Amino acid sequence: MNTHILLINCPDQKGLTASITRVLFENDLNLVQIKEHVDETSNHYYIRFTFTGDVVADKLVRELSGVLPKGTGITLNPRPVKDIVVLATKEYHCLSDLLVRHHFGELNANIKAVIANRPELGEITGRMGIPFHCISHEDKSREAFEQEIFARVESFNPDYVVLAKYMRIISPPYIQRFKHRIINIHHSFLPAFVGANPYKQAYDRGVKLIGATAHFVTKDLDEGPIITQKIIHVDHSFSATAMRKAGQEVERMVLAEALRFVFEDRVFVTGNKTVIFS
Repeated sequence: MNTHILLINCPDQKGLTASITRVLFENDLNLVQIKEHVDETSNHYYIRFTFTGDVVADKLVRELSGVLPKGTGITLNPRPVKDIVVLATKEYHCLSDLLVRHHFGELNANIKAVIANRPELGEITGRMGIPFHCISHEDKSREAFEQEIFARVESFNPDYVVLAKYMRIISPPYIQRFKHRIINIHHSFLPAFVGANPYKQAYDRGVKLIGATAHFVTKDLDEGPIITQKIIHVDHSFSATAMRKAGQEVERMVLAEALRFVFEDRVFVTGNKTVIFS
């Protein structure tokens, strides 16, 4: 039997869940799972349905729109497998993890290409059968380089752009063009130690916890809506190099989990926060 996903977000009011489930029932659809949340600060309602049955999409969306308030967002059956482009530089740990997951069908996405501003990762990418494009930033203005990078990105028409240790700042026009569709892995438990050399910053500060943060990219550097975070314990015996090595393991896990949530359509963005139905 066909399985469907329905995502709804709208201003909150009484009886929303009952109204939606009544429409589904009247269309002879069988509910499998409901996840819902009300953001009391913004008075906004978020819900994710999984259900089975034969759907006439236009009819169902029309009937749902008739019982929901103005300003409702309705998404029925988003693309089950996302098309993505990965941007990288030269650090391999996150990219290699994504390539292996993709090879074994665990990523729930098609990696259309890897684009990097350095050539080091071309060999591993090619071995996994993924197109690799090296676009150097050297001897180019930032504007010219970004225009070239994102012209190549857009040629693949991706659903999402994943920054797998892409060590370049993205300008606001391109962030706006891919609003809430660029996902970054940051080598720090944000908002601590933003910018470069976070493990050296953490070592100098003598921290006892280090971590990683996956977030959507916004014009505010490293301050976009957070998807996933994890931490591990460290102590005085860890050098900055040992912290970096341990942190890279966390980065792999955090990015993979964040992408699973996003690619399975479990994430709503609300302001500078997320609602995640795990």
